[in-house]
Amino acid sequence: MSNSAISGRTSWPIALTLVALIIAVVVSIVFLRLESWPARTASQGTAQLEKLGRDLRTAFVEVAHLQPRITIKNRVYFEQTTETAELATVTRRTEVEHEFLHTWAGSTKRIKLHGVFVVKAGFDLDKDFVVDVRDDQIQVQLPAAQILAVEQVQTEVLAYENGFWNPISAADLETELNTLQQLARQKSADGGLTADAERTIKLQLEQRIQAKQPVNVHSVSPIPAGKSSG
Repeated sequence: MSNSAISGRTSWPIALTLVALIIAVVVSIVFLRLESWPARTASQGTAQLEKLGRDLRTAFVEVAHLQPRITIKNRVYFEQTTETAELATVTRRTEVEHEFLHTWAGSTKRIKLHGVFVVKAGFDLDKDFVVDVRDDQIQVQLPAAQILAVEQVQTEVLAYENGFWNPISAADLETELNTLQQLARQKSADGGLTADAERTIKLQLEQRIQAKQPVNVHSVSPIPAGKSSG
């Protein structure tokens, strides 16, 4: 038998062995990749959520000068910090009038005032701002908006009439000025100023947050004193 025939018979088992080894290595690599795929996918997903959390923090700092408490998959990534105590998002000019009449022993005193005020509504930044980042949505929880300031711009005296023995006192005038301010506050609240404040910040945040998940922004009213959340 020739040497070439013997060599041919010898090379076939070696080639088959090499092919089998290559197939075994390929199968092992594929198996390991498939086995580690969930962990790698979860790691990539968490990294994306962490980046989104950082973007949310930046958006809040730009809009509200506030870093909210941000949680990602129930883990706190950022605690709440703030540079200011309050955030005013809307301002409205409001005019009110009030008349005071008082009669004593047939003598009547009368005060009638017209006031112009600038009323600001927004948020108390000492209360919780919480952002919960999830795979399927972003939950933003804000405290309910409130009237933050009522600033007097102008006061006009429409009537100032003393009674003969029932004169107007300094306390009467101070009370009426305070009443005007309270009326301006109430008129603004009844006119939806706090609702406008909530809509404004929600719109600003939704415009800033460019995320694949839907953004759900909602406000939480404080629990009245003496009542529990349960």
